[in-house]
Order: sequence, then C-alpha cells, then structure tokens
Amino acid sequence: MSGSRSEVGARLGATATAGMERWRDRLALVTGASGGIGAAVARALVQQGLKVVGCARTMGNIEELAAECKSAGYPGTLIPHRCDLSSEEDILSMFSAVRSQHSCVDICINNAGLARPDTLLSGSTSGWKDMFNVNVLGLSICAQEAYQSMKERKVDDGHIININSMYGHQVSPHSVIHFYSATKYAVTALTEGLRQELREAQTHIRATCISPEVVETQFAFKLHDKDPEKAAATYERIKCLKPEDVAEAVLYVLSTPPHVQIGDIQMRPMEQVI
Repeated sequence: MSGSRSEVGARLGATATAGMERWRDRLALVTGASGGIGAAVARALVQQGLKVVGCARTMGNIEELAAECKSAGYPGTLIPHRCDLSSEEDILSMFSAVRSQHSCVDICINNAGLARPDTLLSGSTSGWKDMFNVNVLGLSICAQEAYQSMKERKVDDGHIININSMYGHQVSPHSVIHFYSATKYAVTALTEGLRQELREAQTHIRATCISPEVVETQFAFKLHDKDPEKAAATYERIKCLKPEDVAEAVLYVLSTPPHVQIGDIQMRPMEQVI
C-alpha cells in the first residue's frame, strides 16, 4: 500500500461528496475484505460513516482493520464476519446473520475473487471449479441475497457493485489467465443481466461493475505462488493501480445521483499499453 494510512485516509476523505451523505449509517457488505481492494473499499466506506460488514475466510486482517478504523475515529463501523464465498451454505448463513443482527443490506460489493494457474489445455478441473465457485456462483448468490434483503425491507435505492477485471473485457495472451478471464467475462454479462432484471422488477436498485487491471495487491503472488520473482515482476514493470484507486471509483459510483446508472468503469495504469 502506498503512503501512510493517514495519507490514504486524507485522499479518500477528499473524495467524499454530498452524494455520499445519503449512505451514512446504512449497511454495506464487502466480500473479500481481508486485504487488497476489499480492505481499501471497506476502509473508505467506514470513513464515509457507513456500517460495513467485511467478510472473508480468515478474520485476522479484518479484525485488525476494524480496530484501526475505530482508533482513527472514523464515523462508521467495520464488522468482521467469517465466510467462505465458495460455499452457498456459508453465504446464506452470513446473510441470515446480517438480517437478524443488522437489518437490511443497502450496498453489496462483490469483491471476493481468485485465480488459479490452470490453463485450458492442461489445467485441473478442481482449479477451474475453485474459480467458478467464487468468481461466478458466489458473486451471483450474494447479489441475489442482497436483492432479497433490500426487497424485504422495501429498500428501493440500493446498489450492487461487482469488482470485475479488464480480463472480463479482453483475453490475455497469458495462458494461466484464460479460465480466470472466462469467469470475469461472466461477471460482465451477469452485471448487465442484473441491471436488466432490476429494471424488469421496476426497482431503482442499481448494478455496476468496476473493471481494473494490474492492481498492486497479493493477486499475482497467489497466482504465481511457486514463482515469487515472476509475481513481483508483475508490479515492477509499470506504475500499477493501487487498491485505493479502486476504492475511489466505488465512492464515485455510490455518490452519483440516484437517477444515474453507471454500468462499468474500466481502469488501467496510465503506463499500460495493452
């Protein structure tokens, strides 16, 4: 993460607009909040005065972030929740707990995702299933449950934001990304399908995806877990996006007037060619 936490806080705090005031004290769910983009988004929303349920398979990092937010005096609250996004049972249990303890989900940010280096010609079906279960099914279940939560409470101005990828708009020449890219193309289609179904249901709930490329997180190190030098090189060749850049895009999307529907934000590092 670039800069001190106070610098990051100042930068994100400056992004706050009158449009974010309507979200104050409301509930946002952020999946994959234990690090990277998810942690940056969770922090940004807490800074804006929201109650944020941050979920991931491991709790330690989220609990640490929650303590940091409290210590910093941010007006919102971060509530850690353990959830395996590859498990439908876990997801349904989490939404049940949110309903009983915190009322309705007003904002659902589907950030959790994973990549396995399983190519199309020689990759394992277990790796493909891991990616599909989290990146496609987990995201879809969370979106459906979030909508049902909003519908039950008659929330008509909610927002579902899917953190997608530029790999959901272009096929990389790197074979280890091909199946991952297919799951992200699915997210592109699912977000537009969700938007259409929300209109058919005559709601004013919005659906958006944000598609960044090369964000400096642990993503490459997990993808290339047996080749840390190759992973590190991913972030050294150009000035990459930071998780906070994506968090600022989330705040922008949320701060737009309710009549504005942003379908997708595509983000690249300035120095990236393709």
